[in-house]
Amino acid sequence: MQADLNLLTVLDALLEEGSVMGAAERLHLSSPAVSRALGRLRSATGDDILVRTGHTMTPTPYAVAIREDVHRLVGQAHRLLSPSRRLDLAELERTFTIQCHDVLATTLVPVLIGRLQQQAPGVRLRVLAEHSGDTDDLRHGRIELALGGDAPELPEFRSEVLGHDPLVVAMRPGHPCADGLDLRSYAAQPHVLVSRRGRLTAPIDDLLAAEGLRRRVVAAVATVPMALQVVGRSDVLVTTTAVLSRPLTEAFGLITRPLPVEFPAAAINCTWHQRYDSDPAHTWLRDQVRTCLAEVVAG
Repeated sequence: MQADLNLLTVLDALLEEGSVMGAAERLHLSSPAVSRALGRLRSATGDDILVRTGHTMTPTPYAVAIREDVHRLVGQAHRLLSPSRRLDLAELERTFTIQCHDVLATTLVPVLIGRLQQQAPGVRLRVLAEHSGDTDDLRHGRIELALGGDAPELPEFRSEVLGHDPLVVAMRPGHPCADGLDLRSYAAQPHVLVSRRGRLTAPIDDLLAAEGLRRRVVAAVATVPMALQVVGRSDVLVTTTAVLSRPLTEAFGLITRPLPVEFPAAAINCTWHQRYDSDPAHTWLRDQVRTCLAEVVAG
């Protein structure tokens, strides 16, 4: 049997109003339409539901017995199909899982955690490092937000550029290039690359090649802190972001110099799956990430 769940709405109105006309007015339907629905209800249940008593209609014992259940079911259906978009941060209990580039984890995440705890004490944050290869974690909901330089191109993902961070060259104090760095001296120095995939080349190598230059890459490491530790102990250079890496370069006692060539600033992307487009809590989280990044950049 295929039940017509629309009949529940009519049944609820009939039991509340006690008449076909009253139910029709409540549902903005014609009386004949409600009468036909009552006939179908009688056929489906094997019960008269409402019977005439003089000039009024009286519910049967079965109708009286199911009245509260019907009203509750109809109310639940309305709530399911018309969900509330009101977000009560004081009552919000949720764990968000984000994946982010290591400099964002170092610079942005502490600010973000402080802001989340201030606004929504029941919210917890799980911060995961980037993988060395592509995964389906974002697609399958194991990660709810990805922060970094990459932005998936598939239509099921949403991506927003939160900002850009210019590139600089980090080196130890007393480095031979500390007093001046041009493109030729930049290429002549040993370099360490930051690559979660272990790549030994980067887009800037194409630019150097166009100028007839080639740099010597001595290592590729997975994280910026690891690269900066190498920089602090030798004459190698690392090309990194200016703003997001600043707390790390300062913590390691390093100096930075402008990249000696025009090069696009690194994009900071926020990426999520489209399933979260209408999720008020997820929208709030994205707003907090955006606000915290603006605070970090301004500070």
